[in-house]
Amino acid sequence: MNRLSRASLATLPDAILRPGHAPEGIRTGIVHFGPGAFHRAHQAAYVDRLLDSDPRWGIAAVSLRSGTTTDALKAQDGLYTLAVIDREPSMRVIAAHSDAIGPGEGARLRKLLASPEVRIATSTVTEKGYCLAGDGTLDFAHPDIVHDLKRPAEPASVIGWIVAGLDDRRAAGLPPFAMLCCDNMTGNGAKLRAACVALARAQDAGLADWIAAEVAFPDSMVDSITPASDAAFLAKVQGALGVEDLAAVQRESFTQWVLQRFDMADGPDLAAAGVTLTSDVRGYEQAKLRILNGAHSSLAYIGLARGHETVFEAMSDAALEGFVTRLVHQDISASLGAVDGLDVAAYADAVLNRFRNPEIRHLLAQIAWDGSQKLPYRLLDTTRAALAAGRSVDRLAVPVAAWIAFLRRKAEAGEAITDPLADTLAAAATSGDPVAAMLAVAPVFGEQLAGDARFGDAVRGAYGAFAQGDIEALLGP
Repeated sequence: MNRLSRASLATLPDAILRPGHAPEGIRTGIVHFGPGAFHRAHQAAYVDRLLDSDPRWGIAAVSLRSGTTTDALKAQDGLYTLAVIDREPSMRVIAAHSDAIGPGEGARLRKLLASPEVRIATSTVTEKGYCLAGDGTLDFAHPDIVHDLKRPAEPASVIGWIVAGLDDRRAAGLPPFAMLCCDNMTGNGAKLRAACVALARAQDAGLADWIAAEVAFPDSMVDSITPASDAAFLAKVQGALGVEDLAAVQRESFTQWVLQRFDMADGPDLAAAGVTLTSDVRGYEQAKLRILNGAHSSLAYIGLARGHETVFEAMSDAALEGFVTRLVHQDISASLGAVDGLDVAAYADAVLNRFRNPEIRHLLAQIAWDGSQKLPYRLLDTTRAALAAGRSVDRLAVPVAAWIAFLRRKAEAGEAITDPLADTLAAAATSGDPVAAMLAVAPVFGEQLAGDARFGDAVRGAYGAFAQGDIEALLGP
């Protein structure tokens, strides 16, 4: 079977969308660390649009650990298929990658990072890949960082490579590249800056000062569900294209890339490619936590109580869909202040529409894990804001009560509770007064909510309905 390549591009069926630019005409302007499925389905798709009008911003895909993806990209001239899975599915060939660098190609990477044409470096290596300690600072005891301090010219870590590349540019009198972290960590740009400055300072104080003063590390937020590219999916792509594509990826139709504005003379027009540029990335993060994640947790705990298995099934329950829609628009959205560039109502509608995608099988049981870690940010901050503003918390109390009922069911059935506080939660949820016992779990509720009679009464009333099986009454207007 032939592979997807520049040569086979013209032979693809008409239904397959093709790049709007000549793949052979793009130049490398971006170096990306971690070309996994999310990068290829998300950031590279934005850059692919950008390249239609500006060929300077081709991506060099860099993998420091595994050559599987970079080998596939090399064999396919940097091309691969992006399948958008939704009610109206589509397949599109992405031609955003101008180069691919795998393990053992450090000399090529070093040369590329020092190239004047490279103006931006980006990364999606997961939070673990940045070698950070629990407090978010660089972990100098991490084996890769220990290695990089001993052998800075042959880095093992992403942080080490960024610092080495910046060191070379400083020595050559070149301006630095901007460094864009595209992993979802709160304050990701600031954390990456601090880590790079810390490693540089351990090597050369002058370099550290230069990085701190000259290098842009904008914060960002990214979002799009990207299911794994399993054998069945790759076979489906092959059937549609008529050629083999071992780098194909899939994602939902919704995609979001929010980036803090930063200065770059003659830089890429990212906004034209669909990137949201803002001065308030934190505001977008808060909207995502409260609207998307808050609604997700609500669907999970209430949906499981109503016998549903997936988000799509839960949203197909008319009563539950109506409840979550009101919760999002009337309660959660009201807790958000103005955010630069964000239409909160439109974002809320987009989130709810994502939940109606029949092609995404998002398990409620998985969303329900680690409630003690998730609910304080997803629902309880919203609840505090509502109480402070004198608004009703009756609807917000329903998913909290559903969580307590969920924990009680699991504990009484002898099923494992996936949560760092599992033992404490199980004991509280199965006590004689589960609402009082749960509200007393300080790491979750804190003193303010635990002592607020309005919230306590609302949770107690909702929990009573769950205990009696009268859930329908809770979901009405």
